[in-house]
Amino acid sequence: MSIRHWPSGERPREKLLQHGSATLSDAELLAVLLGSGVPGKDAITLGRELLTEAGGLGALLGRADGPVPTPGLGPAKRARIVAALELARRSLAEQLQALPSLGSPRDSGEYLSARLRHLPYEVFGCLYLDNRHRVLAFEELFRGTVDGASVHPREVVRACLKHNACAVIFAHNHPSGVAEPSAADRAITRELREALQLVGVRVLDHLVIGHGTPVSMAERGMI
Repeated sequence: MSIRHWPSGERPREKLLQHGSATLSDAELLAVLLGSGVPGKDAITLGRELLTEAGGLGALLGRADGPVPTPGLGPAKRARIVAALELARRSLAEQLQALPSLGSPRDSGEYLSARLRHLPYEVFGCLYLDNRHRVLAFEELFRGTVDGASVHPREVVRACLKHNACAVIFAHNHPSGVAEPSAADRAITRELREALQLVGVRVLDHLVIGHGTPVSMAERGMI
């Protein structure tokens, strides 16, 4: 039986409108985004399969190329899911930029986690701030292992000058999910801090993104 023949109180779309999005399961929310199922599968079943094949909601939404390939999941449905994720990221970015200032570098943790946590490869990014610690921009600068060979201080200095930044917060993800700063993380942070001091840019923090709460190197006394 297709979803349109279910009692109205059990259909995901009607349930969302009547009782709010928080009452829906992950599969039901995906069903609303998908709009319809495929031959032999209703939208909720398709949503469950997507979650199972990806290994969870975070892994599904974090894929750079969209949801995992699934029979019957065409470009239109894939585009809806990717668009929903991007809207969520932009909403977090707006909230971050609306703050009068970052009272603590960890104020940016939720946004940076949303940007980096579920990526299957390592990304080093930079949050640029003005002299009142208001957000100017965020930029992904490097991909690959974060060490002296892949993160180039000269390029970071150039990017800070381009954005006219007075302070920065670095962030990178650990695809393994373990957010403990490595020796290479500590070494490149020291190198970047020394390079940026020469042009009057302060390094406020370096957040390591994994599962759970990001690890602040400033709070660990490593900055």
